Amino acid sequence: MTPKDRSRFSNDALLLFVLVLLFASAASAEWKEKVLYSFQGGNDGALPAGGVVFDPQGNLYGVTEAGGPASCAPIGNYCGTVYELSPPVKQGDPWTKTQLYMFKGKKANDGEAPDGGLVMDKAGNLYGVTAYGGTGDCTLAGVPGGCGTVYELSPPQTQGGQWTYASLYSFKSGKDGYLPLGNLVFDSAGNLYGATYFGGGKGTTCNPDYQYCGTIFELSPPKIKGGKWTEKVLHSFAGGTDGANPNGGLILDSKGNVYGTTYIGGYNCPHNSNQGCGTVFELKPPTKKGGTWAEKQLHIFKNGSDGGQPPGGVIFDPKGSLYGVAGGGNITGGGVVFRLTAVGGGRWKDTVLHWFSNSGPGDFTAGLVFDSSGNLYGPTAEGAKFRGTVVRLKHPARLGGKWVPAVLYTFQGGQDGAGPAARLLFDAVGSLYGTTEGGGGSGSYGTVFEVKP
Repeated sequence: MTPKDRSRFSNDALLLFVLVLLFASAASAEWKEKVLYSFQGGNDGALPAGGVVFDPQGNLYGVTEAGGPASCAPIGNYCGTVYELSPPVKQGDPWTKTQLYMFKGKKANDGEAPDGGLVMDKAGNLYGVTAYGGTGDCTLAGVPGGCGTVYELSPPQTQGGQWTYASLYSFKSGKDGYLPLGNLVFDSAGNLYGATYFGGGKGTTCNPDYQYCGTIFELSPPKIKGGKWTEKVLHSFAGGTDGANPNGGLILDSKGNVYGTTYIGGYNCPHNSNQGCGTVFELKPPTKKGGTWAEKQLHIFKNGSDGGQPPGGVIFDPKGSLYGVAGGGNITGGGVVFRLTAVGGGRWKDTVLHWFSNSGPGDFTAGLVFDSSGNLYGPTAEGAKFRGTVVRLKHPARLGGKWVPAVLYTFQGGQDGAGPAARLLFDAVGSLYGTTEGGGGSGSYGTVFEVKP
């Protein structure tokens, strides 16, 4: 070993030692976790996806990707469900689960495998996407499975009545999008924006089983009540030096620009079959009616010190900087929290706020959320029990200071859940809510949980 190698080895070992000390000192910051509901599988649902949303009364709503009727070819018992959780009337009582809808699959053309969370409008209607199903002519492994849908669930007119399901749009044949995922987002005019992981008519190297490299789409409501919603592809990703496989979690700024991430694309990436390490992009609306949206890559990941393959979208801080997470990118192999700041001339500066170690929390599994003090929170995949964690990155007290990491909760993999994989949600008093894809008390079908100080 040369003196240069010994020096590098010593520096790397010191960094690992510092990371271990940081997380050991954060043990006292551990929050308390409570499972609000454990899914039972079958018609009760399994594999919750996309997190949860609140209504004004404090009820939680979400979806399960699996469960429901066993009639969903080509992916088996993966029809999926939509559920509501109501808080207890008396302290100590359990939360009450109500099944709002069970998807039936391609045979009923209503969609299957909801692969994203819900968004609620002011009237209490719920909107989401299913990865498969609908009337579209898409196949997987030679079996017709549909291209995916956008759906709406409307609350009953009378208490205790049934919710009303409506399919707003069925993706057709791949060119208009295939396999929508992630959460939708509204603009001020009531249009919905979302992403499809494949489809769009561009790119041929993103996946051998699916066509094309993904889209960002807009879904506009009908001008006359009862009319059809209209879909428009705002951008089709081409792979290669362009992004590929946008993974949802879009946000809009006050000018109507759309921001998000792609899982691959950009520069070649040795850890992902040279398909690229992913991008952060912006889409600007046309200046003239009927014009095209303009895509701009704000950052292209290199899988070096900046990470790669971002698993979720980005969020804004009050000053207009963007925050997100990516995988890998350092000697410890864990996740990266990054910030993109506009520096003029259309350029954005990338800053890594913290590297998380695989010997600690590991890679992030979804995007971040802010609290009222500017601290960042998110779920990770590993941790002391290798079942996932909830982590916080505390905002520095002074400009240019270091963000301080802490593990707030480590999942044990049993009744408390395992595998948090969706963006977290704050309530009004500072508790965090989320879902796990496994664990729980009835056969590891997943949970809805709360963590609080």
